[in-house]
This record gives sequence, C-alpha cells and structure tokens, in this order.
Amino acid sequence: MAIFFTADTHFGHGSLRGLLGRPFPDTRAMDEGLVEAWNETVGPGDEVWHLGDFAVGHRDPAAVLARLNGTKRLVAGNNDPPAIRALAGWAEVCEFREIEAEGQALVLCHYPLRSWRRGALNLHGHSHGRLKPLPRQYDVGVDARGYRPVRVSELRLVRAVAA
Repeated sequence: MAIFFTADTHFGHGSLRGLLGRPFPDTRAMDEGLVEAWNETVGPGDEVWHLGDFAVGHRDPAAVLARLNGTKRLVAGNNDPPAIRALAGWAEVCEFREIEAEGQALVLCHYPLRSWRRGALNLHGHSHGRLKPLPRQYDVGVDARGYRPVRVSELRLVRAVAA
C-alpha cells in the first residue's frame, strides 16, 4: 500500500478553473481529467490524504468521491462544508493530522503553516502553487503537482533537483 497526498481538486468549481488557468476546456473536462489522473496514480489498495477543498458547487460530490481509487481521508479545508465532510466515502475527516509515511514525520493541514514540529515536513494545500514554500514545506495541491496525488518520495526528489 502506497500513501499519496493531494489537495485543492475543487471538483465542479468552474470559475476556479478559469481563474487558475487550469488546462481544461470546461468544468466537466476538468473533473474528468482530475479523476483520470488520480486513478492512473492511485491503486485501489492505496491511501490518499486529501488536504482540503475537495468539491465546490458540484451536483454530486459523493459520486465523484466514489469513483476515486484508494482509501480516502480528508483534512478539511475552507471550502469543505459539513455536507462534504459528511460524505460516506471518507475513511476519516479531521482538521489537522500528524502521521508518518515513508519513514518521514508529516504535519498535514489544509493551510501552509509558519511553524510546526521539528523534523517533520509540512504538507498543505490552499495556496494553489502560488506561495513560496519554507524549507521542509510542500504544497501538494493539484495545481502545484501536475493535477495528481503525489508521494513523499516524489516531493523529496523535486526538492533535491531544485537545490
């Protein structure tokens, strides 16, 4: 079982598609593209931590969630109202979580943190790739990660190449 991280899918959010210049001709194509990229990356036995802003204005977010591979856990964001948090497809819903994956301590929050536990990486969403990260901090939102979930090892590789 692999563990993946993502955020800011904003399924159904047409105006965000235009605002961020997502490379999809319309909202339906965006949603389908995000589902396809997710399922090409994540297997049925994998786990995905979605760090907030799952769907905004989608007619049937439960149907989208059901189509996505893996065991899905939500670290709620500012665009995750009670109806999204209550979807039956989430194995867990929380506001903040500290976990370990691939031997690395992680602090998971929708929002980028200014300070967090020593030795841990801070994974977040919310900024849509527009915020310069602090050391040991990664935006795992789809706009910053090729519209698909990522693993910790992929994040480390990106940082090593950039150094």
